[in-house]
Amino acid sequence: MLVIPAVDVRNGKAVRLVQGRVDRETVYDQHPIDAARRWVDGGARRVHLVDLDGAFGGEPKNVEHTLGIVQAFPDREFEIGGGLRTEETVKRFIDAGAARCIIGTKAVEDRGFVERLAQAFPGRISVGVDAKNGKVVTKGWLEVRDLEATDLVRELKGLQLGEIIYTDIERDGMLTEPNFGRLEELMKVSPFPVIASGGVASLDHVKRAKAIGCYGCIIGKALFDGRIELRDALELE
Repeated sequence: MLVIPAVDVRNGKAVRLVQGRVDRETVYDQHPIDAARRWVDGGARRVHLVDLDGAFGGEPKNVEHTLGIVQAFPDREFEIGGGLRTEETVKRFIDAGAARCIIGTKAVEDRGFVERLAQAFPGRISVGVDAKNGKVVTKGWLEVRDLEATDLVRELKGLQLGEIIYTDIERDGMLTEPNFGRLEELMKVSPFPVIASGGVASLDHVKRAKAIGCYGCIIGKALFDGRIELRDALELE
């Protein structure tokens, strides 16, 4: 299982939000590349990199920082998300060296968009499935859809996708625990590897994610706050 540290960028800084709320923001690094370097130097093989301004605004806003990080560490994998809603934007990130591009809102709104990307970049497009009470949430977690996360994943069957990144938004940044029940439900129907995100707060959570069969586990606030040491988490891969 991959242990994947997260770097979220907002207003040019590395931050963490609680449940995606901008009024509950903590700034950890004035320069996001410093956060990325910390995880790369710590041995992470892949880093989860999100442009939060892009997620809220519908197009990347921190490209200088995100692409700067990708190009600074060419020997590591970066999965990038946040406002990737045009084919030109995705191509720009893939061409710059991103290992995966994460599609969220547009995967719900325009299935043909995901199909075209999966065909153009087989295995390098992941779908971010963000959910609340099992329902898909889009547009920077501001809009709850009448669509079950499991149904969305079923509808993607047959595409050459990378992974499904499942985030329970009520757990994100809360340091409780991932929604293992929902994760197990999703993995039962998913033809793709599933990465757990949201609520990871201890090594026991990492162990459990591995035990139930998650392909990866994204860790954010718990690493920044020192609740989990990256080296200890990587030993569980």
